[in-house]
Amino acid sequence: MKQIAFFTLGCKLNYAETSTYERNFVKNGLEAVQWGSDADIYLINTCAVTEHSEKKCRNIIRKAHKMNPDADIVVTGCYAQLKKTDIEKLPGVKFVFGAEEKSMIVPTVMEYLASRASSDLPETSEMPESAALSGSCRTPESSGNMFPAYSTGERTRSFLKVQDGCDYFCAYCTVPYARGRSRNLPVAEIVAEAEKIAASGIREIVITGVNTGDFGKSTGEKFLDLLKALNEVDGIERYRISSIEPNLLTEEIVDWIASGTKFLPHFHIPLQSGSDTVLREMGRRYDTAAFESKIRYIREKMEKPGMPRVFFGIDVIAGFPGETDELFMETYGFLKDRIRPAFIHVFPYSKRAGTRAAERKDQVQDSVKTRRVELLENLSRSLHDEFVESHKGLRCHVLFESSEKDGMMSGYTENYIRVERPYDSGLTGKIVEMEI
Repeated sequence: MKQIAFFTLGCKLNYAETSTYERNFVKNGLEAVQWGSDADIYLINTCAVTEHSEKKCRNIIRKAHKMNPDADIVVTGCYAQLKKTDIEKLPGVKFVFGAEEKSMIVPTVMEYLASRASSDLPETSEMPESAALSGSCRTPESSGNMFPAYSTGERTRSFLKVQDGCDYFCAYCTVPYARGRSRNLPVAEIVAEAEKIAASGIREIVITGVNTGDFGKSTGEKFLDLLKALNEVDGIERYRISSIEPNLLTEEIVDWIASGTKFLPHFHIPLQSGSDTVLREMGRRYDTAAFESKIRYIREKMEKPGMPRVFFGIDVIAGFPGETDELFMETYGFLKDRIRPAFIHVFPYSKRAGTRAAERKDQVQDSVKTRRVELLENLSRSLHDEFVESHKGLRCHVLFESSEKDGMMSGYTENYIRVERPYDSGLTGKIVEMEI
């Protein structure tokens, strides 16, 4: 039996897709083994959100080749879409699949293995003609080619892909080029995927996508239609929305969630900058007043005395071209004094070829970006500590995970506070009410 190992870089969407590749390869007779094993095939799902991400992808590919120089390496993901020709030159790489070709990964590799098994084809044989791939760096289709995916492998939570691609083309971002235009499967098909997840015993689903709230471009349905349909799936007790643009998280959606649903008080919302000047230059579709108003509205609708507060995770880019110290401090002050999220996910701006921001002459020095990232990360730790402390004495509902470390197990409350307790295998995958 041929063995295959997987490595995933980047976002939750990539993890959902890798898990789906793994399930399908196993169904076709391969044995999935741990990364680091002497496998026959290595599949690497890549990320290209920053220059550091691309460097890490190259290093992982080289590491796979060193682990077994005779293995075939399969590369997919955003870096594969953007830099296919470069990746093909790396030692050991057999196949590179871009964004349009994800559904071809399993059949192409299985056909290749079958052709090798039934003949004396050398290791360097060409890809079967029937599965030939498109050229390098071709922009993915604007519709169709939506690869359905969800993650498995842990007993408590699954990431369910509901949408792919993005039509926003922000000044700093290559995602629309790597992932393609916004598209989605019909609500009914996604519900069927959720039912499979429920049948496996998993109780929580995290809804994932590139621009999740833009759901409906392919089918004419609404994101709220999807949420309502998922809410009816038997066996799933909790849902989280992994990331949603502030302009797409409508009051109608908030009102429905707050009315008493399986959707939790936990939102991950990209801000990117707390300066209106920088937001305009980024090409974002809101200003700070609109963002602040949305956060306030959610809190007013969903927070009640004696109940868990809403967890807000906020994405911020530090050091966008032209961001002066004064403009950065607008972001810092906006987060500290007006938003006060539970967590800030900080990214130093990374120059991405082909984007508008990369062409600007007013790039910020790396040392300045590093200092700004440190300031925001320190603020994030302070805000998170404050958020957790504000829940001391409250009773929350914790979904415990299966892993054990030093005799302890952990889980997350409905509003994403991590809780530890002595390990008890009987609590794995169960939601327990307990005092924080």
